[in-house]
Amino acid sequence: MLRLVLIGDLHYPHVEEPSPEFIQAREMFYSTFLREYLAQEADWHISIGDLTNLGRPDELDYIYNHIYESHRQFRHVLGNHDAYALPKVQLLEITKQPRYNAIETPEAHLVFLDSTREMDYDDWGGVLDAEQMSWLEQQVEMSGEKPLLVFAHHPIFETTTRSELDKGSIHPDYDIQSILAKKKGKGFYFCGHNHAHSIVEKEQWHYIQTAACLDQPGFRIIEVSKNEFSTHIVPLTDMTAISATSIIYSEMDHFTHTPNAQGQIYDQSLIYKLETDKKEVIR
Repeated sequence: MLRLVLIGDLHYPHVEEPSPEFIQAREMFYSTFLREYLAQEADWHISIGDLTNLGRPDELDYIYNHIYESHRQFRHVLGNHDAYALPKVQLLEITKQPRYNAIETPEAHLVFLDSTREMDYDDWGGVLDAEQMSWLEQQVEMSGEKPLLVFAHHPIFETTTRSELDKGSIHPDYDIQSILAKKKGKGFYFCGHNHAHSIVEKEQWHYIQTAACLDQPGFRIIEVSKNEFSTHIVPLTDMTAISATSIIYSEMDHFTHTPNAQGQIYDQSLIYKLETDKKEVIR
């Protein structure tokens, strides 16, 4: 069985003049969260982007020091916040991550995209360059009947919660839907960006959006076997760490708390029987 552990927008923040309370709360929440996330057994640990709040070297160093100490296989999909402070060439040198790539496993074909602009504070919406569009089409074809799991920071337009809003998705001028429509068998598209849990089914695809960790502290488990796909949220249980989140986001720039980010039960968990094409909500 393939097992993945995914986090939504983590937004580890640098603050220019932090209060003592902020410094304490930041360390309490992020050290606890990363410890619990990385303690999960999985084939891959995945960030769906906005791992940091600005993409500064000190922010990246804090996160990646935890990751290196864990010795986990980690995949960081770039988010718009990750690409604010540095050119992507420099950013990828620090993270030692590919900008986009694919991983083939016995259970599924995994595709990781870069949907971000570079150092653009004014437009946080998504794009996909022509090279990636062509590459994605090849990956869809290569996946055949095997489940295809696509990971990108930005949603597809008019799929998950708030993806219809301005800058809430990959811009609709990029016709990704027509590429995804060529998929034989089932596809599962994972995204973040809009800071709310949301699961939507359209044609042969499920679009699965995960909330920001400061709004909904927890991570998403994804499991794929020959017969079944499933995903569910594991909430953080440390109440001291959870109580620190409001102190953190009250002093951060470029982050706004999203109430009711948990969505409905069907926005958090799903079981899909691959052989019979039946789905159910985990209750």
